[in-house]
Amino acid sequence: SLLNQHFINIKVDREERPDLDQTYMTACQLITGGGGWPLSVFLTPELKPFYAATYIPKRSRLGRAGLMELVPRLMELWNTQRERIENAAREIADTISRPRIECVGEMPGERNLAVAFEQLQTMFDNEHGGFGDAPKFPTPHNLTFLLRRRLRTGEARPLEMVEKTLGEMRRGGIYDHLGRGFHRYSTDARWLVPHFEKMLYDQAQLVEAYVEAWQVTGKLEYQDTARETLSYVLRDLADPQGGFHSAEDADSEGEEGKFYLWTTVEVRGLLPEDEADAFIRIFGLEDDGNFADKASGEETGRNIIHLAAPFAERARALGFEPETAARLAEGARRKLWRAREDRARPGKDDKVLCDWNGLMIGALAQAGRAFGETAFVRAADKAARFIRAFMREPGGTLYHRWRKGEPGIPGFLDDYAFLIHGLTELYQAGFDLVHLQDAVAYTRYVIEHFTDESGGFFFTSDAEPGPLGRRKDAYDGATPSGNSMMALNLLRLSRLLAEPSFAEQAERIFRAFGCDLARSPAGYTRMLAALDFALAPGVEVVVVGRRNAADTRALLQAAGLGFHPGRVTLLKPTDDPSSAEELGKLAGHTRDLVGQEGKAVAYVCGNWRCHQPTSDPEEVKKLIAAGG
Repeated sequence: SLLNQHFINIKVDREERPDLDQTYMTACQLITGGGGWPLSVFLTPELKPFYAATYIPKRSRLGRAGLMELVPRLMELWNTQRERIENAAREIADTISRPRIECVGEMPGERNLAVAFEQLQTMFDNEHGGFGDAPKFPTPHNLTFLLRRRLRTGEARPLEMVEKTLGEMRRGGIYDHLGRGFHRYSTDARWLVPHFEKMLYDQAQLVEAYVEAWQVTGKLEYQDTARETLSYVLRDLADPQGGFHSAEDADSEGEEGKFYLWTTVEVRGLLPEDEADAFIRIFGLEDDGNFADKASGEETGRNIIHLAAPFAERARALGFEPETAARLAEGARRKLWRAREDRARPGKDDKVLCDWNGLMIGALAQAGRAFGETAFVRAADKAARFIRAFMREPGGTLYHRWRKGEPGIPGFLDDYAFLIHGLTELYQAGFDLVHLQDAVAYTRYVIEHFTDESGGFFFTSDAEPGPLGRRKDAYDGATPSGNSMMALNLLRLSRLLAEPSFAEQAERIFRAFGCDLARSPAGYTRMLAALDFALAPGVEVVVVGRRNAADTRALLQAAGLGFHPGRVTLLKPTDDPSSAEELGKLAGHTRDLVGQEGKAVAYVCGNWRCHQPTSDPEEVKKLIAAGG
């Protein structure tokens, strides 16, 4: 081909090499003033960029240069003006590799949290929920920040925004009403028409948001949504060995959404008349279809399954008793899902990414602890042990990617940060000390190999700096930034272990990005959740007792109830002296803590004071609810 005559062509999976994606996307923005995907970058032999664009058609059309015309022109310039091109490429590379101009200031505080809330209110879509207009992304970290805002201030508005968004998403076409789980984003403002790809990281973060909303409100619909989403993940994304695959494509048989769309004729052909009638009417299916072809805008006769209103409200409006409608709809859902399983499925991206798996481990552990669902905790444990066995070098460093038995690519900051988060959640759900030990070991590795002396962490380690130097960022996008996650990890581990150096390291992160948090705090809501944790007094609980004894489990259950994001919990098992000794090495303050007359006991501290140890689960609940 023409390209192969003149260039070495390398196709990069941006999910496998986010470091290269970040570097060369910055180059594209510098060269063109914009960016996006697909990204095409032309490099010198020294890997310095001299031309960049997004999509490049084969031939020129509508004013856009095509490859057949562009490549000869680039080669002509390279052969006749090579020195000029190399100088320009060097300037671009120098700009990219130049250290970030720091604006280190005072420690951010309550004012940053308040301004972020004000900015989110300005962006909020009061009619449909979510933030901004189409395309609309879930941005779960905005929602979990708002839940913390509600807890901190008692204001009603943050919770209203969360509930509006979670409800609209659960009812919309962005949610897969047959097979469960969420699609990547909505192409319209009302969550109806999704981009049908399903991403592991979206499922993890949305589960976290729905679990926390259930903890705050007690509304069963949020627990149901979290459970259903995890059922999809465990059924369709789980690798048999324990990790989780990355995504399912939007397309099947060359057509986006085909797997998920239905005609009313298909539905009536598969269901009894009463089920078909109820399902079609309640879930908004139309004979002419509600899904239009993207290219032509013409109706296709096919439908996106969705709810125009809460289920019971919709059923009553159509003349159904909600209980009868629910029975008919669930019967129809099961039959349609089984029939859909016989269709050609979208392709699956079966690589296992450490960072996204860390998010899912955390979501499973959080849901398992909140709902008392041991199956979720076991699944999280299995995934964590998979990473330990297959994605970790003997020296303890992580790989970013595993696929079909082959690990590869040294871990990035996000891999460590997200996995530390997941392991910290998992330890507090199952209290297997190995997960806490690993979380601490990875944290110390990050501090040693990713630290920027001016504060915060680089995306790449000192052993793998990348072709144009090391970059540092804190913006919370589709996933949180590694710096945001590390800030929270360090603070939580500091409280768990009574290790002040970790909290000091977190404060250096806040100061390093102080100007960003002051200018546009709504772009850093995961970091602000960490700041909220830092500013709150918090509650520390240590339960001392026999690991599987009923009184120990009752105290641990009491310690895990409710929405208390500032709470951390340790277990010192009196029937496992070796584990208790190892815990003491990590958390020295636990060495002298003992049970009382053979009974399990909880030590609860908060608001900078500790209470008398108690064996009463109700007292533990009261102390935690009072903030310690």
